[in-house]
Amino acid sequence: MEFTFEERLSDSPLIDTIWRTQSEDAGTFLSKADVGCQLVIARQADKTTITLRGPETVASSAQCPAHADFFGINFRLGTFMPHLPACQLVDGEVDLPEATRQTFWLKGATWELPNFENADTFINRLVRAEILVHDPVVDAALQGHARDLSVRSVQRRFLRATGLTQGELCQIERAKQAALLLARGVSILDTVDQAGYADQPHLTRSLKRFLGQTPAQLIGVKVAA
Repeated sequence: MEFTFEERLSDSPLIDTIWRTQSEDAGTFLSKADVGCQLVIARQADKTTITLRGPETVASSAQCPAHADFFGINFRLGTFMPHLPACQLVDGEVDLPEATRQTFWLKGATWELPNFENADTFINRLVRAEILVHDPVVDAALQGHARDLSVRSVQRRFLRATGLTQGELCQIERAKQAALLLARGVSILDTVDQAGYADQPHLTRSLKRFLGQTPAQLIGVKVAA
C-alpha cells in the first residue's frame, strides 16, 4: 500500500520534519531502515495511540489499519528523551498512556495531544521541561570534531542519543544514497562505485537488509531523499 504524506519543516532545531497522512484500507507496507526517532500519533475511530519509535536497523513488513489518521514528528539525529533513550528503542517502540481523549502521560505529567499545526509549540514545551534534549556530541562526531572527549565517551554518548553506532548509521545512510542513485538512473555498477560498495553482491545484500528491495527493484523508482 502507498501513502501520500504532507510534510513541513519545523521552527525547532531539534526536529527534522513534521508530517501527516491517512489510510483508506487495511494492509501491509514496507518499513525501511531509518536512523531517526519519531513521535507518532495515530487515530482510528475513537482510539488514539501515542507512540515513541526508535531507529530501525532492518527493513520489515508492517501492518496498517483502515481509515486511520497519522501525524508524526521526526526528531533530528541526536535528539532524544533522556528517560527513554534511543538505545532502548532500537527496532522497537513504546506507547505512551492516554490520560483523556485530548491528553497523554509523559514522565509523570499530562500533556495535551499536539497536532500538525501546533507541533512546534509542543516541542518547545518539551525542551523547556528538559524532556527532549539534543546531544551536540553526535554532530561533532559526524563532523570529526569530537576530539575533546575520549573515543569511548563519544561512542557511549552517540549510542545513547541515537541508538546506533557510527558504523551502523553510515551503513544505513549509504544504502539510502545508493537507492537515490539507482532511482536517478545510475547503473548498478556505477552505483557500486559511487556509493563505495565492494562489489554488486555487497550492494544487493545492503539494500535488501536496509530497504527490503534489490538494486533491480529500485532502478527508476521514486525514492524520498
